[in-house]
Amino acid sequence: MTDLHIHHTRLTPQMRSVLERMARAGHPPLHTLSPQHARVAYEAGAGVLEVPKATLARVEDLHIPARDGHGLPARLYAPSTHAGLPLLLYLHGGGFTIGSIATHDILCRELARLAGCMVVSLDYRLAPENRFPTASNDAWDALAWLAGNAQTLGADPARLAVGGDSAGGTLAAVNAILARDAGLPLALQLLIYPGCAAHQDTPSHATFARGLVLEEPAISWFFGNYVQSRAEREDWRFAPLLAPDVEGVAPAWIGLAECDPLVDEGVDYADKLRLAGVPVDLDIYRGVTHEFIKMGRAIPEARQAHADAARALRQAFGME
Repeated sequence: MTDLHIHHTRLTPQMRSVLERMARAGHPPLHTLSPQHARVAYEAGAGVLEVPKATLARVEDLHIPARDGHGLPARLYAPSTHAGLPLLLYLHGGGFTIGSIATHDILCRELARLAGCMVVSLDYRLAPENRFPTASNDAWDALAWLAGNAQTLGADPARLAVGGDSAGGTLAAVNAILARDAGLPLALQLLIYPGCAAHQDTPSHATFARGLVLEEPAISWFFGNYVQSRAEREDWRFAPLLAPDVEGVAPAWIGLAECDPLVDEGVDYADKLRLAGVPVDLDIYRGVTHEFIKMGRAIPEARQAHADAARALRQAFGME
């Protein structure tokens, strides 16, 4: 509890309560488990603090072909059966090592419900079985396929967006750059506390290294599973802050947690986009930690972030 006490005054009472309950539960840290056991543990706890599961008009499982012929599992969510809905490709978080369609099912349902759009959640391949740049390639292959098959799915090919949280936010930011390079127009990139930097050396990585949801040993473990060399770490497909040019990428909504090792690099990426003339809407949720977006039953800021993200999508899609 001493590590948590360091941050006591920064955290909201609700966030403190969640962290205290997590500490009392005494589960082993994910980075002390094998990747396979960490995935099971993360999935087991994924829905505990979520808002109630929304019932939607359409929920369908499908497979999307990757460049090597692998069929990537995906799940389509739609709040109605009307044709021509705008479409968001959603990429889950989990340090490129854990996470799945199942762990982000409720969040994707909320985004579809609140934004009035179709959401396709992707099970890109995970590390260490599939190392860099597999996740990035899978994400891009899915976006390109969705752009070509949107009408078949009942979506509007002229209104596409990409989004994700944490490592999924990294993948979404990279997808936005790849989409610009391919001449594929996107309405929005929705980035929830994305990883953006090659090396974890910003002040927030030091300040929030211990005592919160995402700790330094876990970050090192996640990234060690995915990237194997300094050259890979400094490839912009892992660290979009190092992208040589972001001019002309899709407008961004960026939602960050104040008490998060990744907050500084999220702000830095917002600045990089703005300097390139990209419209950016940046929200920093005070007193909450990484993963808060999936704690809507306990954390009011999560419900606010759901509403803010949905509003950004509706505006980008020309729905309000």
